[in-house]
Amino acid sequence: MDLAVRENSQRAARWEKGVKVGEGTFANVYKGIERSTGRKVAIKKIKAGEMKDGLDMTALREVKFLQELHHPNIIALLDVFSVKQNINLVLEFLDTDLEAVIRDKALIFQNADIKSWIAMSLRGLEYIHRNGVLHRDLKPNNLLIASNGELKIADFGLAREFGDAGSKMTCQVITRWYRPPELLFGSRFYSTAVDMWSIGTIFVELILRVPFLSGETDIDQLKKTFHAMGTPTEQDWPGHTKLPDYHEIGSYPKNPWWNMISSIGKEGQDLVKDMLKYDPVARVSARKALEHRFFSSYPRPTPPASLPKPLAELRPRALAPDETQGKPALKSSGSGAMKRKAESPQPGRNVARKLVFA
Repeated sequence: MDLAVRENSQRAARWEKGVKVGEGTFANVYKGIERSTGRKVAIKKIKAGEMKDGLDMTALREVKFLQELHHPNIIALLDVFSVKQNINLVLEFLDTDLEAVIRDKALIFQNADIKSWIAMSLRGLEYIHRNGVLHRDLKPNNLLIASNGELKIADFGLAREFGDAGSKMTCQVITRWYRPPELLFGSRFYSTAVDMWSIGTIFVELILRVPFLSGETDIDQLKKTFHAMGTPTEQDWPGHTKLPDYHEIGSYPKNPWWNMISSIGKEGQDLVKDMLKYDPVARVSARKALEHRFFSSYPRPTPPASLPKPLAELRPRALAPDETQGKPALKSSGSGAMKRKAESPQPGRNVARKLVFA
């Protein structure tokens, strides 16, 4: 037997695959255990044999970044092995996610709990950014929660390295509800600010218990954003009218939109405003956000082990579409960014969101 095949067989034997908990075009996710210890794991089987051009960039990126990034607030990759034409990622098993927390109306949580979840998200994100990586898919169901209450950033399939000089990247990333205006206007040169916008919208969602900006199309997403926060001016956001897919959406007055989250207190409102500035250059960084007085003011963040948590297990979920071989993660309904439509549900309807488990 070939040495590599033997080694893969031995590694595969270490893990026992259980019930399927997620399914997608190119990947399935299973509960599993480590045979020797009984430790719970998640096994993500990437079906490379069904891909048109073999193993796609999404899978390669996920393996690469999870092998390189090690932090308490990032999901841990425990093993990688291949069986036939399938690549298997063994990940630590995490009980639930932030979306389940938000949606569970039986849970009552306080400002101290919100501080804790946002602080953990920012610590993981600061580490990612410090290591020259953009996540590009932050949303509540990609913020997983362990049995000890620790929040961990997951799903690095759309992650990308970035350099100081900047390089051209696709704007077709980040689920629409959490996507910043610069990407909706077709920006191809961007940096860590795109992830900070996502965290800002998640912050508001934790307070409101419903998505903050839930557009049905890219145009509707911009309309909802501008209706809530006011149409940006050149002073608010220098150069935005020169972006590739810019066109006028409408003139909406500026409102003190942060009043809708007054329950979080003035410090929290100030931090959210810094995260959701229209101008990406002016948007607060993860490092600066962690230094914000919001986290040192009373009440102090809840210890992770004391955070409220849903009792029900996560239901089986559909895996989100992949960005493969240069093809966008979002389906296209025509030419131009304004016609692109993301794989997200319609607001106000009882439709399960497309989720990613790992």
